[in-house]
Amino acid sequence: MSSFLEFEGKTVEKAVQKACTKLSISKEKLKYDVISYGSTGIFGLVGIKKSKIRVTSPEPAAQKSASKDKRSRADKPRRSVSANAKEILKETFGDDNVPTFPEDPSELGKEVLQRIVDFITTDAKISVRETPERIFFNVEGGNTAVLIGKRGQTLEAIQYLVEKIINKHNSQRVRIQIDIEGYLDSRRAKLESLAARLSEKAKRIGKPVTIGQLNAHDRRIVHIALKDDSEVRTQSMGDGFYRKLVIFPQRRFHRNKETF
Repeated sequence: MSSFLEFEGKTVEKAVQKACTKLSISKEKLKYDVISYGSTGIFGLVGIKKSKIRVTSPEPAAQKSASKDKRSRADKPRRSVSANAKEILKETFGDDNVPTFPEDPSELGKEVLQRIVDFITTDAKISVRETPERIFFNVEGGNTAVLIGKRGQTLEAIQYLVEKIINKHNSQRVRIQIDIEGYLDSRRAKLESLAARLSEKAKRIGKPVTIGQLNAHDRRIVHIALKDDSEVRTQSMGDGFYRKLVIFPQRRFHRNKETF
């Protein structure tokens, strides 16, 4: 009776080679189906997915060998992130075309951010400012509306990618913030104004008021804006990255009347 084994590799070819080696069978005799062709991701660092094949193995001994190999791999120490990143870059771009990135996090972040921005728009320049807490990148010029996206979602995605890539090359956690021509300050002012307006509404009608889905950064702005208002409390609700924020009146409050 045939059984099935799955093998992974950075490419389908490498997954096939691994299967042939572990099962002691030639490539010509190997029967397999491709489950996933994998993905090299962005810059060979983010969004990487391995190729996967499903092999038909008619011999129980082969399955036993594969299981033993699986246990052996589990016992082996993982490679360091830097070594893994270099190997991924080499395989993605070829031996002679591997891009070199600066070791300094701010320089690395600036270069990676510039590459991403250049894919989206032209004539955009990046400046850098560092504090002990984080690295700030500011983008000037180009098509700012496209770079920011609806409710800042494109900007969030760019920041996520840049931070991921920086931390792939650093043993210590590096925090960053990317702004585009003062968008974050403008967004903060609008959220603070919205928070004040809706908190007054919650107190006036004596019922909770909900602000639509916000990311963690925006929710924090609203929480901070209302933390000193003793007549309301705020609470994030829902699952996932984008969650709702609800403003609750601490007591039923009406324009000319309070009900305790």
